[in-house]
Amino acid sequence: MSFKPLTDLKIIDFSHRLPGPLCGKILSDLGATVIKIEDHIFQDPFLSGLFAQFDPSFISWYENLNAGKNILRFDFNSPEDQKIIHELVVSADAVIMGLPPKTREKLKITDHDLSLKKPMVVIELLASAHEKKSMHDLNALAMTGLLSLFVAGQKDKIVDPPFLPIAGISFGHKAATDLLAAFIQATKKNQTQFVKTYLDQVTKEILGIFWPESDRQQGRTKFLHNGIYPCYSLYQTRDLKYVALAAVEEKFWNRFCEVFKIKSSHDRFYNKDQSLFELISNEIHKRTTSEIESLIKDEDLCLSIIK
Repeated sequence: MSFKPLTDLKIIDFSHRLPGPLCGKILSDLGATVIKIEDHIFQDPFLSGLFAQFDPSFISWYENLNAGKNILRFDFNSPEDQKIIHELVVSADAVIMGLPPKTREKLKITDHDLSLKKPMVVIELLASAHEKKSMHDLNALAMTGLLSLFVAGQKDKIVDPPFLPIAGISFGHKAATDLLAAFIQATKKNQTQFVKTYLDQVTKEILGIFWPESDRQQGRTKFLHNGIYPCYSLYQTRDLKYVALAAVEEKFWNRFCEVFKIKSSHDRFYNKDQSLFELISNEIHKRTTSEIESLIKDEDLCLSIIK
């Protein structure tokens, strides 16, 4: 990314796992100097701990989320290291906090310690302002009702959850936005701004708007983006791979039908039965992905091979 407006900003990142480190990555990508501080024994669980042990892909997540940051490891029980950490924090412009209260006291970086007369932000990413129970991404999606869109129509006793932790990803983006907004306020007031942001609240505020209350009350669970119309769906090819069709606009739909020789009296939004879905499926399934790729290489019709 060539756009680096945060070049002069120094941020300390004490967070771990996904949302906090993603927040730091977003700011780092925008030019901020982000220093991730970890205890030399109790490192990020994505790198060394529960998550890394049961699924090594989390190590790659850790590397990608923290690429571009300066990663420093200290002995949090060492008086000398405690002093270095404290000095790094008080000289920073912002802190992504992810430490328990007793550790913050030990390092002398409590809210009281960081109430400084300078532009500074201390942001904490928390599960909930009201719920006392712990939660992960999947719990936030369930508690806000959004996961019901995913299970609607399911008949299996066991359902695989969606792969992408979209609640946590949204949470990390919102934290970065909140931090920058708070820094503007800190600059105006010339004092530290303390911000708390919550996973369940952010999930509802950012993702909930795409399933309006009126639709929920009507029990509506199928929309364009989860397959109500044949012009916007995923179809299997002859080599058992898939293509993504998103020919919502008439010009793309008409050209798609011409290229794949689909003849139907129904328009692209016909969903009274599965007949148009099946017609498209049959035509797609006649070809391999390489054949489809060759067929559409010079076409603009919103059809893509799923890589």
